[in-house]
Amino acid sequence: MTALADLGPLAQLRAGRLGRRLPQLLVGLVVYGISLGLMVRGAVGVAPWDVLHLGIAEHLGLSLGTVLVGTSFVVLILWIPLREKPGIGTVANALMIGPSTDATLAVLHQPDALVWRLVLMFAGVALCALATAMYIGAQFGRGPRDGLMTGLVRRTGLSIRLVRTSLEVAVVVVGLLLGGPLGVGTVVFALTIGPLTQWMLPAWTVSLQKSEEPVFA
Repeated sequence: MTALADLGPLAQLRAGRLGRRLPQLLVGLVVYGISLGLMVRGAVGVAPWDVLHLGIAEHLGLSLGTVLVGTSFVVLILWIPLREKPGIGTVANALMIGPSTDATLAVLHQPDALVWRLVLMFAGVALCALATAMYIGAQFGRGPRDGLMTGLVRRTGLSIRLVRTSLEVAVVVVGLLLGGPLGVGTVVFALTIGPLTQWMLPAWTVSLQKSEEPVFA
């Protein structure tokens, strides 16, 4: 598998293959928002972070997409003490996924039949894994929430599995306290998103033209 690079914004642009990488990044982020909208309309459980997002949205009377954008920038503030390095994809992630989610929710209604809601949930999980592989593989940096995880891993020395699990449990608990939804889809997402993304990532990781500073191989 091609190594993933840890580059600053200028180095990301100078690394070449922008004709492949930029469209892949943008499409991946739009698809990511669509996937979240599908899971919401499935109404059988959402991604762990969206339990929190929907709880906040309920209390503030805001759209899910607006909360996604706002939460992204709050999380980016937490990057400062962790000394994480934001990239072009980090900012694009924070700005694009929310509007894409709201657009999906505006045109897609919740079906009555449980079987169709399950289809939406499973499609959402699969699309989210694809979208994650696409935007990470474009080599423009991590999203705000992924960067929080990797920053905590580096600063604490704990395993990725432990840090990710702890973060997701924490956001689910806070989201539930705020009235966010929890269902079987949340469990399905938590158990499958990692393996699915890992399986898809090699096909979407773009090899850079210039020297890479590898993070994962």
